[in-house]
Amino acid sequence: MLLGILFNICLVTSNLLETKVIQVFGITATAGLLVFPISYIINDCIAEVWGFKKARLIIWCGFASNFLLLAFSQLSVQIPAAPFWEGEEAFNFVFGLAPRIAVASLFAFLAGSFINAYVMSRMKIISQGKRFSVRAIASTLAGESADSLIFFPIAFWGLIPFYELLIMIGTQALLKSLYEVLVLPLTIRVVKYIKKVDGQDVYDVNTSYNILNVKDI
Repeated sequence: MLLGILFNICLVTSNLLETKVIQVFGITATAGLLVFPISYIINDCIAEVWGFKKARLIIWCGFASNFLLLAFSQLSVQIPAAPFWEGEEAFNFVFGLAPRIAVASLFAFLAGSFINAYVMSRMKIISQGKRFSVRAIASTLAGESADSLIFFPIAFWGLIPFYELLIMIGTQALLKSLYEVLVLPLTIRVVKYIKKVDGQDVYDVNTSYNILNVKDI
């Protein structure tokens, strides 16, 4: 439950931060990079300990959270501001981009997260539960690559030069995967601790990978 809550918080937060493009040491990315990779790390933990079924449930919960963010942000934008309030332009800039960012994020999030969970699940069966580090990195690289390839063209096409867009896609996927590598020692400890405390270590044998089969939990 706690991992699921943290997963949703990171996802919603990253969508808001995606509206800012940052540049550090000549590398261009979005501020969502600070938070979004954490959701993939949590996804790895859930898929590793409780299996694809629970990961599927958490992913769809994140999808629903994004819809709520979109609905309330658009409602806030449409309601007239108080005459004395001077922050409307900045507010509308951030949340006015939210629909496009949210649509891009929803499609990219679903593809990337389910690919991440699927790769983690299948590799666990093939490796008989061994080499968690390899599985975590491989699944994240696959998921993050799919996410970036879908998100950036939808979110920023026409707003950012094409060449910069290509650089952002490659950079974002690489940096997010590097994020996973850097925190891998912590991820390993967390997974071991959860398995020990919760007593779960699911292998997805005969599990349906139909992403719409939400009721099968």
